[in-house]
Amino acid sequence: MSREMVQQMIDALSDFHQDKSVRCVILTAKGSTFCSGVNLKEWQSQSKQRDAIEQWHRVASELRELIESMLRLPKPIIAAIDGPVLGFGLTMALACDLVVTSPKAEFEVPSSRHGLVSGLTVPLAAFRLGASFASRLVLGGQRIDAKVALALALSHREVDSDQIWAAAHEWTLKIAESSAESVQLGKRLLNEMVGESLLMNLSSGAAVLATACSTESAIEGLEAFVSKRQAKFP
Repeated sequence: MSREMVQQMIDALSDFHQDKSVRCVILTAKGSTFCSGVNLKEWQSQSKQRDAIEQWHRVASELRELIESMLRLPKPIIAAIDGPVLGFGLTMALACDLVVTSPKAEFEVPSSRHGLVSGLTVPLAAFRLGASFASRLVLGGQRIDAKVALALALSHREVDSDQIWAAAHEWTLKIAESSAESVQLGKRLLNEMVGESLLMNLSSGAAVLATACSTESAIEGLEAFVSKRQAKFP
């Protein structure tokens, strides 16, 4: 996910918000990976800029804006996942309302291996799945396969790879049979009332993310990633 892609998604969600003919949104991907996270090469180039700290806060703010746009979109978002989901990809999956996976789906948060902090993943994982599960992902670095994801309700339905889109689309049709106003109010109740502290926690998480990016560990981790070598943290 480059900064340009993040902005394109924000713009698309804004269009969907205004379009009354849109009743539901499916978030999916082409290729063997759902999302491998943010573009770390782009991040590494930003760490060398004179106003790096200011840039990190802008980057964190953009990522937070995307996630909040997903949560505030009055129409349900269904993630159709057929492959690995890493880092910010998991953040986006957690911001979706419903998740369909294939057996190829895997979930992992590798941020600490790059000297970074998953400031947006933590509050969403804790909100959706509980702090204990968030610890397994963020601190334990555990990779979760499709079966475990289904058992823990990270995924809501598992189908074969060739049925991913059909299963997600089937769900959209069922949603479209319901009252649009009822669905919208239900989503708002879940994300803004039941999760009343979620948006505040996302703001705090974005601030932590930006601060962590300016540390020696982050600089070393990003350089190691770009150089394809093992990081040597201070």
